[in-house]
Amino acid sequence: METKLRFMYDRDADILHIDKCPPYAEQESEELGDEVVARLNPDTGEVENLEVLFFSTRLLRSELFELPVKADMWLAGEEHA
Repeated sequence: METKLRFMYDRDADILHIDKCPPYAEQESEELGDEVVARLNPDTGEVENLEVLFFSTRLLRSELFELPVKADMWLAGEEHA
């Protein structure tokens, strides 16, 4: 099932949250490097949430911001093959 991504910035903790679903206790966490944490579905291993630590300072360090994940992007509500 396809899901819209939700972006939320926690200014106090300086963390960007990218969520496909609300986080839950059973998710497994994996450090992807460069202060990015993935929260994984415990049954499928699918990435359900990303946490980008020190987000504002990361943007100040470089003009390029990349995440170590693959993604297919489609407009919400459109059919695709």
